[in-house]
Amino acid sequence: MLPRERGEGRGPRGELDAATWSCSPLAPRPSPLDAGIMAQQCYLGIDLGAESGRVVAGLFDGQRVQLEELHRFPNGAVNLGGTLRWDVLRLWADIQNGLSAAATKFGSAISSVGVDTWGVDYVLMTKTNEMLGAPYHYRDARSRGMLNHALTKVSRGDIFAATGLQFMEINTLYQLLAMSQTNRDLMQLADVFLMMPDYINWLLCGSRVVEFTNATTTQCFDATKRTWAFDVLQRLEIPSHFFPEVVAPGTKLGALREDVARRTNLGRINVVAPATHDTGSAVAAVPTDKTGSPSWAYISSGTWSLMGVEVQQAVLTPRALELNVTNEGGIDGTYRLLKNIMGLWLVQECRRSFERHGRPLDYGPMVQLATAAKPFASLIDPDDPSFLSPDDMPAAIQNFCRATNQPVPESEGQLIRCCLESLALKYRVVLGWMEELTGMPIEVIHIVGGGTKNELLNQFAANACGRPIVIGPVEATALGNVLMQARTAGEIGSLAEIREVVRRSSEMKRYEPTESAAWQAANARFAELCNRPR
Repeated sequence: MLPRERGEGRGPRGELDAATWSCSPLAPRPSPLDAGIMAQQCYLGIDLGAESGRVVAGLFDGQRVQLEELHRFPNGAVNLGGTLRWDVLRLWADIQNGLSAAATKFGSAISSVGVDTWGVDYVLMTKTNEMLGAPYHYRDARSRGMLNHALTKVSRGDIFAATGLQFMEINTLYQLLAMSQTNRDLMQLADVFLMMPDYINWLLCGSRVVEFTNATTTQCFDATKRTWAFDVLQRLEIPSHFFPEVVAPGTKLGALREDVARRTNLGRINVVAPATHDTGSAVAAVPTDKTGSPSWAYISSGTWSLMGVEVQQAVLTPRALELNVTNEGGIDGTYRLLKNIMGLWLVQECRRSFERHGRPLDYGPMVQLATAAKPFASLIDPDDPSFLSPDDMPAAIQNFCRATNQPVPESEGQLIRCCLESLALKYRVVLGWMEELTGMPIEVIHIVGGGTKNELLNQFAANACGRPIVIGPVEATALGNVLMQARTAGEIGSLAEIREVVRRSSEMKRYEPTESAAWQAANARFAELCNRPR
């Protein structure tokens, strides 16, 4: 993408010209994968998810990478005065504990550190680097109704033509619109807008820039001009004076702050921006041998299921708008044409409800109960708005089934099977959309991330999609993070080589489709549920 150091190859307002985005952040060099085994280098990954965070070490010997988890800690929404917020100060304390553990174990072998997190959420800071309020969680109620309000000012077509992003009320654009209406004075005090990983980078090294892959999750970024969508922001009367420079994955952001280096005993190691959106890092580590071809699809499976293909340009056609798909940035200026699907959030929230009602269950026993439950008894549309942030997920599922004249799932196994079968059928729908939008048949689907541990869902996905499913790696996000750092250090030469390292370093499993007739019949029912009037 960009030259390795910041400040090069920029046009007005920090936009990136086409030539800059088409090149590698490293000068052409012989591939280290053809060389002999080298001494291990250590790259630290700070990987923050919606439920937990961790600090991991990636040990790379020039051929393979090995991950070691150094510190894991919980994450989640904090209720503050009736709002949902992120406790970033506690996260920062845990991150420093993880960095200290890394220094103790790996010392001078550590080369750099990189951060990835979820998308859409942000921090505003003053000129003197004071944080303006605890950052909001994307499930906070303040953005409800903001999407429809935005469409009274700017058409859906105009927003999509500029940003290429899926319309969801959790998007940063609607969070900012809500803030501009209820707390505009605070916005006027802001000097810089940082996404969550960029704020952690500021804590690490003082950088005040936003990395490309996370910028593209905001619906405030122009997918064609590759800069902030100032026209859309102006028409929505959202202040835009605080949007900073956008940098590419692989950019060196600076050395670790002196006080952080001293406190953690790490020394002044480099801070590198990987693909800071966790899905961007996960897709970089998909072990395909077909980089550059849209003949494979991916599902990054976790709290959300993000399913799509890797393309060279954002797809901004009327049909893409109609299907409400999204274009998020990837490595080397690529785009991830994908659909956000509610994902294992459905199962996670069912589990929380079971525990609240005195029936605690681990994921393994829940899957066993689901396996024993009757197939296709009840189905839901995973992306129905009622499942975004319900007070009780089982009750929301039961209400959906009543409203659609289906048997109401009562037991834990029935509820979980309903979730998993419905997710797999949603994958089938999105698979068809991706083939339609690219004009290319998809031969295989790669599933990466924590959701790969759910073997029942893996088989359901193969059955529903009628395609082989290749599972792994589980740790795709952390692998993509640390291997992008290795590329910035000059140890890897291309995205295809990153994926080659992943194939050499990971165990994968293949699922073949079965029971096609039953899934075909279920798909017809599912289509009716998803297309019903609301």
